[in-house]
Amino acid sequence: MNKPTKVKAILEILDKLYPDAKCSLDFTNPLELLVATILSAQCTDERVNQVTRELFKKYRSAEDYAKASQEELEEDIRPTGFYKNKAKSLRKCCKALVEKFEGEVPADLDELVKLPGIGRKTANVVLGAAFNIPGIVVDTHVKRISQRLGLTREKDPVKIEFDLMKIIPKEKWTKFSHQLIYHGRAVCKARKPLCDQCALKEYCEYYRSKETR
Repeated sequence: MNKPTKVKAILEILDKLYPDAKCSLDFTNPLELLVATILSAQCTDERVNQVTRELFKKYRSAEDYAKASQEELEEDIRPTGFYKNKAKSLRKCCKALVEKFEGEVPADLDELVKLPGIGRKTANVVLGAAFNIPGIVVDTHVKRISQRLGLTREKDPVKIEFDLMKIIPKEKWTKFSHQLIYHGRAVCKARKPLCDQCALKEYCEYYRSKETR
């Protein structure tokens, strides 16, 4: 089976399995999503949503985060883990937003990745969910599943992103990312993937390699 045919089949299955896949973080504006995405590192989206419920009432603008004391912000985000580094990242990022963009989150990948602590993954989450600008989010689930399916041979997230951009239609980039995230949480788990229950196993190199062992 050639790659375009395989990709088309995979996309059709994902659309059936996860027709409403979207970002799991709660937000009402681009700044809230940027903050929530920073907090989501090494933390579940559910826990982040619990924390941001109160956080977003207290901090309404980039200036609020930039002016907050390190200690106070640490306490406010403590349940998300790695709170010292996350508080530092939030304050630096929001200070840059105030100084360079009048406190507004730019709707541009190149500008977003210039912000302290913001990589392509976070930038693509914000662009896709807050601005409806297509982007492929390479988190641990997307990395793992795209490798197992044989859609990429790369290990570096940026190289994986570019590989996927070549074979996934642009209008599907954002949704495809979230569909793989959903699939990774439900079925294609890191340690014990539920291969026998997987609707994608026919197209999966990892599954075929297991069968031949």
